[in-house]
Amino acid sequence: MEALQRLHNRGSISTGYDIENSLKFETDNSEYLKAEGRSQGDSQQTWTWSCWVKRTEVDNGVVAQYIFSAGSDGKLGLYFRDDSSSNGGDTIFIYVDEGNSLKWIGELRVSFRDTSAWYHIVFAVDSTDSTPADRTKIYINGVQQTITFNSTLNKNVSTRVGDNGGKFSIGAKMDGSYGFNGYMAECVLVDGSALGPTSFGETDSITGIWKPKDVSSLSLGTTGFHMNFDDSSNVGAVQSGTSQGNFDKYNLTAADQATDTPTNNFCTGNNLVRFTNPSSTVVVDGATFMQKGANGRETISGTMYASSGKWYAEVQPIYPTGNNFLIGVMPSDSPIIYLGGQISNFPGSASGDGGVSYISTGNKYLDGGNSSYGNAYSSGGSVGPVIGIALDMDNGKVYFSISNVWQNSGDPTSGATGTGAIDLPSPEKSYSFHASIYNSGNSVAINYGGYTYFTISSGESDANGYGTFEYAPPSGYYALCTKNLEEFG
Repeated sequence: MEALQRLHNRGSISTGYDIENSLKFETDNSEYLKAEGRSQGDSQQTWTWSCWVKRTEVDNGVVAQYIFSAGSDGKLGLYFRDDSSSNGGDTIFIYVDEGNSLKWIGELRVSFRDTSAWYHIVFAVDSTDSTPADRTKIYINGVQQTITFNSTLNKNVSTRVGDNGGKFSIGAKMDGSYGFNGYMAECVLVDGSALGPTSFGETDSITGIWKPKDVSSLSLGTTGFHMNFDDSSNVGAVQSGTSQGNFDKYNLTAADQATDTPTNNFCTGNNLVRFTNPSSTVVVDGATFMQKGANGRETISGTMYASSGKWYAEVQPIYPTGNNFLIGVMPSDSPIIYLGGQISNFPGSASGDGGVSYISTGNKYLDGGNSSYGNAYSSGGSVGPVIGIALDMDNGKVYFSISNVWQNSGDPTSGATGTGAIDLPSPEKSYSFHASIYNSGNSVAINYGGYTYFTISSGESDANGYGTFEYAPPSGYYALCTKNLEEFG
């Protein structure tokens, strides 16, 4: 467990260097970046790839999720392999183009399934090295990993990164297949040098957590580049190494830019914590959008929980049929949170489960009871209003709004008075936001602030400037992200 924890970076520290943006990739939308016609590099034998990634989908039926692919024929690639027999899958596989010949180097027999964490990946290649096993090295969050080799690179071979007419894709294979699902930040290619992880990151002296460094002054070589995704008007823009031009965008727009980053990690929906009909329900688009494929109870909770502080999130139900939606909060030890299986309850619908749900009919579920609360927010056949959730862990209260009108005459700023609030059944526990649906074809979008599936017209943030919401969070309430948790949680 300790070794696994060292591989995880949940962005929970002040780093001194902040990454402002990431880019959300979704294979169902065929979203990826590609550059073609890149000129001859400094060395096709020696180079380094670095990027930060946060996965949002595992066990989604896609065999491979490519981090990047390169070479004129796309024969070089680094990807997560979900169906690997090693360690239950979700390992990293390494392929290299050896003189225009595809070679499987091997895999990391570590399972990368944490959808709440950012991973920093550094892949360094030097075919001139006299030691075969040292010609390909890979580091995760600053720690060199053991490659289980299938083969090693031949000495002095060209790997075709930066060859004439060469291509490079990010977030998919060269032809757009086997796309990555999740977020990427700080993508860097260094041409002509095989670098270690300390060129891109460092260990925090207080927490021991691996954190990013400013790479803007790093020497990138002829065909190297640095992409930070800060330009919403062109998310394929290259910030450094611009002589080779920007990347072409495939189905990626400004709407895919996110503020969920390695230095401020946001809560998202937890794809690993769901129940009932998981094979027919998908959670996609940065783990912020859930759609039912068949009738059955389905709940998704967040990747982060808070035991103190005041927190805000937004949910938008999308319902072509029916109106069975539930939106609310649930504790981290709720009995409905486990992997797989079936259960007959929604949060709050069973006595003692600790959950609270605001039902689309206007009622609430609380401690096994179903009683009136506010207005209905569903009539079927349309996109619903934005529902706000204000969770006050300091006073053990939760409030709900419809289109910024707080229900039951609620006042989230009333503190211990709790005007119009619902009392949490287990205020001593840690809570997160949830969304639940039942009917086939129904969908729900959850906005924790780092990325949102539904369209934001106003772009409001909390008082610390974090998160992007349709409505301003009530005074004293904040987006559920690690910078805010460090201060309030």
